[in-house]
Amino acid sequence: MKQIKTSLRISITLLLVIITVSCSNTERKIVENNEKEAEGVFPYKMPTNKPNIPLSSSSERMFNYPTPRVQDNELFSQFKYTRLQGFNYNGGDGTISRRDPSRPILVNDTYYVWYTKRHTKVPPIGWSNAAKATDEIPSTDWDLAEIWYATSKDGITWEEQGVAISRPEKPKSGWRSVATPDILVWKGKYYLYYQAFDEPSGLRGDLCPVSISYADSPNGPWTHGGDKVIPFGKENEWDHKATHDPQPIVRNGKIHVYYKAAYNKWPNNRSNYAVGHGLAIADNPLGPYTKHPLNPVMQSGHETTYWPYKEGVATLAIKDGNERETIQYAKDGVNFEIASCVSLVPSAGAPFTKDAFTDTKNGRGFTWGLSHFINAGTAKKSYSIIARFDCDLSLDYDEPAYKSTGVWHKPEVYFAQGTETINKNPEGRGAKQK
Repeated sequence: MKQIKTSLRISITLLLVIITVSCSNTERKIVENNEKEAEGVFPYKMPTNKPNIPLSSSSERMFNYPTPRVQDNELFSQFKYTRLQGFNYNGGDGTISRRDPSRPILVNDTYYVWYTKRHTKVPPIGWSNAAKATDEIPSTDWDLAEIWYATSKDGITWEEQGVAISRPEKPKSGWRSVATPDILVWKGKYYLYYQAFDEPSGLRGDLCPVSISYADSPNGPWTHGGDKVIPFGKENEWDHKATHDPQPIVRNGKIHVYYKAAYNKWPNNRSNYAVGHGLAIADNPLGPYTKHPLNPVMQSGHETTYWPYKEGVATLAIKDGNERETIQYAKDGVNFEIASCVSLVPSAGAPFTKDAFTDTKNGRGFTWGLSHFINAGTAKKSYSIIARFDCDLSLDYDEPAYKSTGVWHKPEVYFAQGTETINKNPEGRGAKQK
């Protein structure tokens, strides 16, 4: 018994020594940091809060992000991709294409997704050849398309179910093509938002409004609910020619639809284009919608990828703009600030966001979603495929591998972006015209 008591006293003593040393080390580091701060020198131990010393612009910005270390930032992630199973592509001849997936939703034990599907006799002839498009020859990958849907039990193997929204008879809106859907679940009903084209894409840009259909079941049947539900802006306003990529979430008891418009490109040429995102709000999915007075609320990013996060809204800026390849956050859902910089971002990213329609005041984020890859074939047989991405942008998940900044890619990834992809100037690449 004496030996047990003696061993116990020794263990307790050792534990107290360890705690004392640990506390002493922590206190010493705090003191050292404070001393360095007093000296006006940035400390070795990363400060949690901005030091009260003169800082460079870069050091100042560190403390504008959610955390000064990117590895600790819940709004930073790498993205990993997986091929989907269950979709046929006619051997990759360019006649079948699937792109622009909606946000996946879970109904009972089944995932549903809607997407743009083009199944034409020939591949698209290209934006610049739009004047040669016919009723059987598409101009672009999303021309002569319809909205299909598929189901899955695991988010990887999918079973195509058929057409959800078909092209109506001419001259009804969307007779040329219906594309780029997204889903809203509202008061027990399902609402599909999508773009409705009345001419081949590329003739005068992508001039098309947003239409909407609704159903009592994700399997349909779908009832046409209205056209031009998000109105164009007035002449010479940034969105007066298009309202693209509608993506609804429920916030503050209302439907908030983020949408895209390309501007600054016509009648000059496509290379001058810029992309902005707007916000339209309604009490009812069918409208009327009121545009936010600060539109565009986002000036970077190609497609719209928005989700509830904490008490606000986060967004992934893809491809376009000075702040491309960033994740941004706005507590009010309007005034976005950069939260992190990311790479290999999903095109047309559509996250599986469980609380997108719950009017949450504490959005939890997501760990996976769907996106697309463009030009999966050759230049003359181009088409798009839908893929899955996984990440850690969830407050309820913690996988350090997704937070790693040391991700390396094979040389082929870089060599695929060789100088042969540039139209060479006979006077020398990059030479300016006099």
